Amino acid sequence: MTIKSLLLIVTILVLSNSTFGQYDSKGKDEASRFRPGFMWYYHGIGQTKDKRMRKYDRLVFDITYNDWTGDLKSFKAKPTSIGLGTNFIFDVPLTDGNTVSFGWGFNHHWTHIRHDETFFHNLTEKSTEFSNSQVEGRTSLNFHQLSVPLELRFHKEAWKHFKVHVGGKIGWQFAFNETTRLTNSEGKTIIKDYNFQDKNPLQYSAHLRLGLRNYAFFGEYNFSKLFTNSKSTQLNVLRLGVSISLF
Repeated sequence: MTIKSLLLIVTILVLSNSTFGQYDSKGKDEASRFRPGFMWYYHGIGQTKDKRMRKYDRLVFDITYNDWTGDLKSFKAKPTSIGLGTNFIFDVPLTDGNTVSFGWGFNHHWTHIRHDETFFHNLTEKSTEFSNSQVEGRTSLNFHQLSVPLELRFHKEAWKHFKVHVGGKIGWQFAFNETTRLTNSEGKTIIKDYNFQDKNPLQYSAHLRLGLRNYAFFGEYNFSKLFTNSKSTQLNVLRLGVSISLF
């Protein structure tokens, strides 16, 4: 995935949001006109008793600025350090009117951190160290993550409802690489380095969404380190951005 393709996806999400949107029936006994069958009648455990029960935030996209904390200072990554999270979540009502619910499902997140420096591989120690030295071209750390999100969701019953999601994810990280893009007289060259011997595949994090109806501010912190070796540069991933819910 490239930055241009990600920007195109974000544009499509914003435009399509006016078409899909959250359930907008204002009457308590009025059945929703926006009732896609997938994840509406079922909440992942069984069938919903009340077919008119409001469901929220079943397909959520998180557009994030990606950074890290730990041995390196935060907010030093380039502004193009953008990622995209896709969430398919079952909304399980816990109260009448679904003002409190439990969310669970599946998540994929692509993370891109552009730092324009480089990581050094210590083959003897099997560790990874950040070099703090500039390199020619553009350098970024990239990886994918598949996770199971778990959330407690609080929202008002009103159509333009205020909402708070508090949750976490546990998942598996893969396709971990450092990509360097070089431009010279011969053209453009892309070099991908997958030789991270101590990359940490197991990732677990906490996140928060705070917003109104289809939109929310999003923040996430990974408690697990990027690298497992204690002699490596110790880094935790930090993500900040916005969430868009299509239905």
